[in-house]
Amino acid sequence: MNSLPLPHRYPFMFIDGVTDSEPGKHAAAYKLISENDWFITDTQTEMPFSLVIEALAQTAAFTGITDENSLGLLSSVKKAEKLGEAVPGDRLDLTFEVTRNRRGFVFGHAKASVGEQPVAEAEIGIYIEK
Repeated sequence: MNSLPLPHRYPFMFIDGVTDSEPGKHAAAYKLISENDWFITDTQTEMPFSLVIEALAQTAAFTGITDENSLGLLSSVKKAEKLGEAVPGDRLDLTFEVTRNRRGFVFGHAKASVGEQPVAEAEIGIYIEK
């Protein structure tokens, strides 16, 4: 986990691994949902939607990070839509496709899914601090 170039650590790192990343173009990552995750409780049986969006934002940061001193900061979330759920035992697949890159801001379309079932979609903006 420490090899990921994000400053996040437990309990706020919502990516277990990055499967593909091309700066300025796209990124793909995943999160394995476990009943041991701090957000899973007796009454909260799925990954909260807001944390799915945060996982997508962390994935998006990989499209702008170019070296170990870069930092991706969430700047906007638009058209966020909950389409399903991610429960313990699921692998949450996260993707981000860049649509625009301007003056340090990276904008694009983010999707989260379990298998072929969509969980969430959003338009996300990330500011890359160098």
